[in-house]
Amino acid sequence: MEQAQERDGTGTPDAPGPRAGGDGRSGTALELLVHGVGGTTPADMLDDPRTVRVTGDDIAAVFRRSEDADAESRPEDYRGRPVPEAYVWCNLTSGNGTRALWLLLLPFMVVNLAHWMRPTAEGRTRTVRLYGLLVRLTGLTLTVLLVAAACEVALDLVAWQCAGTHACAERHSWLGFLSPVMSDGGWWSAPGRRLALAAAVPAALTGLLWYLSLRTWRAYESQQPIDRADGPEEDPARNALSRPGFWYGRRLVARLRAAHTAAALLTVAAAVGAPAARFDRRAGGSVPLDTLGRILTAALAAGAVAVVAVVCRRGRSEGRLDRALDERLVRRLPLAALLLFVGALLYGGWARPGWTSAGRLPGDMTFGGLALAQGLLVIALAVVAHLLHRSLPDARAAIRGLGGPAVAMLACALGGVMSGGVSQRVSDWLDGTGTSLDGPPVLLTWQASVIPPLLVVVLLMCAVLARHTWRRVRTERAAVEDDHAGEPGDPGRTRRIAFARATAGLTDRAPLLVAITSAATLLLGAGALVGAMTTDRAPADAARGTHAAVHGAAQTAQALGSWLIGLGFILFVTWGRRAYKDASARRTIGILWDVGTFWPRAAHPFAPPCYAERAVPDLTWRMATWTRATGGRLVISGHSQGSVLAASAAWQLEPSARRRVALLTYGSPLERLYGRWFPAHFGPAALGSLHEEVDCWRNLYRRTDPIGGPMRLPGDSGPAVDRAPLQDPLTYGRTELHPLPAPILGHSDYQADPAFAEERRRLLARLRPEVPAPRHTGRPESVPAADDGPGSC
Repeated sequence: MEQAQERDGTGTPDAPGPRAGGDGRSGTALELLVHGVGGTTPADMLDDPRTVRVTGDDIAAVFRRSEDADAESRPEDYRGRPVPEAYVWCNLTSGNGTRALWLLLLPFMVVNLAHWMRPTAEGRTRTVRLYGLLVRLTGLTLTVLLVAAACEVALDLVAWQCAGTHACAERHSWLGFLSPVMSDGGWWSAPGRRLALAAAVPAALTGLLWYLSLRTWRAYESQQPIDRADGPEEDPARNALSRPGFWYGRRLVARLRAAHTAAALLTVAAAVGAPAARFDRRAGGSVPLDTLGRILTAALAAGAVAVVAVVCRRGRSEGRLDRALDERLVRRLPLAALLLFVGALLYGGWARPGWTSAGRLPGDMTFGGLALAQGLLVIALAVVAHLLHRSLPDARAAIRGLGGPAVAMLACALGGVMSGGVSQRVSDWLDGTGTSLDGPPVLLTWQASVIPPLLVVVLLMCAVLARHTWRRVRTERAAVEDDHAGEPGDPGRTRRIAFARATAGLTDRAPLLVAITSAATLLLGAGALVGAMTTDRAPADAARGTHAAVHGAAQTAQALGSWLIGLGFILFVTWGRRAYKDASARRTIGILWDVGTFWPRAAHPFAPPCYAERAVPDLTWRMATWTRATGGRLVISGHSQGSVLAASAAWQLEPSARRRVALLTYGSPLERLYGRWFPAHFGPAALGSLHEEVDCWRNLYRRTDPIGGPMRLPGDSGPAVDRAPLQDPLTYGRTELHPLPAPILGHSDYQADPAFAEERRRLLARLRPEVPAPRHTGRPESVPAADDGPGSC
């Protein structure tokens, strides 16, 4: 494909210049198509194999048909029809198989989602800031947890326990040079030096996370939205998505990256230095080394306080396009942590006669403290979310405004599964007999043991949902028969349609499943923490001497949980790799992944990058330059996730440009998913304001669609946006137009419905320059009285 146009020297996309019109404006109309999850090709979107790239690059670009490349120079040819364009953004979220490694960052992505699930609030600025602060602190604990798990594997299990045990080191000959017995007391066999060498693993993990965050930060957060700082128009839209700096979180991500990198390095430094400091504090220890150990401990504590202080600073600056960076903080904080890390390596690697490795490193306090901190943060977050929701109740909000705390709890659970899974698998691999090593900390064993009861709760919930769905199928069968009364009956056809409708409704039950799972996770996790701290033994050992049934249940839960947590981690990695190689697997998890990476990184800098920070400015630039250069109107047509991008881009326009835009959404999750889970940004008030600001908005959906749904706007505007549910399938039986059975389309192929062409034709007819724009007051155009008022499309 050719590239028809390039960006000019100022970084502004070259809009095709008008060639007609006495005022220099052609008034040509534009139809901008935005695809959804899974992506497609420009040829499929434009229904023409000959396409050219108008603007953009190999990652995201706008395409036209070849015959429309110079449409602006021939405005008379487009008086009765618009110029179709396709925005293709699928390469922002899919690509080569290496991007599957992003799934390893899933806990970070999920906790970042919790930040944006804040309930709608009005006049509670401090409470809103407290909500964001609690989520950022929860994200910080996840970073420390992941690095602590890497330290547990490399330092404790490998360097301390296995290398210090003759039987384990003999089975793994590659550890021979670290073993005091097999290496005859070689230089690396000293416990401190073994730990210092093993620290390279978590340090490398920290470096990898830092590098990935920095690289994606330069590629995504550096994409600047339109700068409306110089004399912006008064914007009546209150939604935060209309703020100039919403899609430009460069400063916050850089600051959080510095803090989390420093926290990870301090965690590794503490894992190396703490055992040596503990040995030096014993009676008869070296006074100089003891003094150095105390100084190092104090410095690490001061570094931890500095990291928490940086995270606690005010978060995003959305009211303006903030191009400044905290250069000193971004550079000096990780550098200071790196120097402390090197100091801990030198201190821990100093020769200490008589120091031997026995038992396990004291990691129970670390993991126990992290679990306690996460539980308290989630509880505090739930209290704050409840206060916000109570101030401005939203009946449609997921879990009554507690969606953010519930998802934050799931993020902590995912972090625990990943840390516990890798620790348990490595322990089992090193200790083939299960008798030579003490294994991972007791708390991780307790956490693995509560997984089977948690799965029982989830399976019971699934059984309840299955029963509800079966009942719903019977209800829908009667509804399908009523919809097609008078036509020859087909029980099999009726059952399939009813089943599609019933299963599509399961999406609306997701909040209940998340709420129960999160509550069970919190309670079982608290029980595991109490059991580990009070008994200091594994569940099976703690239950020894009790009733035989209790002991057997504890043994079963411990063994089954150990295998499940390891198996879950392996399947997680395997499915992640397959998701970016297999198109069907990509479509299966695509909606969840694209929802997760839609939002900017506001709570965790190591989360996968936000593709919307590229896509939304792209669409905004295109629409703004088009309306400014041609004086024409445009309709932006979005399917599925594309409708979310379209709405977000419309919010970013100046109010005057927004009034020249019409929206056509189909299969849209704007209200059904985003409105319920992210009420502060896509709730009824936000969607209602968008409807009032754009020229017109029409939404199409089906009862068989598990993702898209109606907008349910408040007041009288709702019916004007939502068309009645489209018929799916198009025909019940065989007809003259459809001699073969019509398929049940669900979420796909909305263009196949005649209603789509009808609604598209109505919207495009409004874009003609001679048609006055209705209902908006304060416009230069003449507004007929009959068309005045919201919802008149």
